[in-house]
Amino acid sequence: MSSSSSQTDAADASSRVGEAASAARNNDVDRLSALLDAGVDPDATDDRGYSLVMLAAYNGAVDTTRLLLERGADPDAPDPSGSTPLVGVGFKGHTDVVETLLAHGASVDAANESGTTALMTAVLFGQRQVVDRLLDAGADPSLTDEKGLTAADIARRKGHVDLAERIEEAA
Repeated sequence: MSSSSSQTDAADASSRVGEAASAARNNDVDRLSALLDAGVDPDATDDRGYSLVMLAAYNGAVDTTRLLLERGADPDAPDPSGSTPLVGVGFKGHTDVVETLLAHGASVDAANESGTTALMTAVLFGQRQVVDRLLDAGADPSLTDEKGLTAADIARRKGHVDLAERIEEAA
């Protein structure tokens, strides 16, 4: 194989991953399914290092999140900061995406490089339904981030006293 043929193949693969990333973000199940059928890896990452599952989850695209997970994507594939899709979506309030990730084996207590878990991001942004779902799934309220703060500590600092109390009840 010539080097120009290899370069063309690499460019085509990169283009397909870019298309898949767009389809994942935009909840375009038909397009994403076709790209996966054509050989795009469900664990592919975009040029910034974000997995297709992360892009779908972060954008609230529950159908493409589910499709990727059903096609074997890693529900805990980290982004460049070490955040998993569950940590990344914790603050967005996409409860349906949280449910889908958990149903496909996402680690409820996975933490990014600074020790932040999905529960911590959810309380930081006052996402009560996400907090409830994570606690129901067994999130550990005693975990601390790199500053030594628990999710309840973070909730109190942000003025979310009701969430702090909910977390302390679960502890």
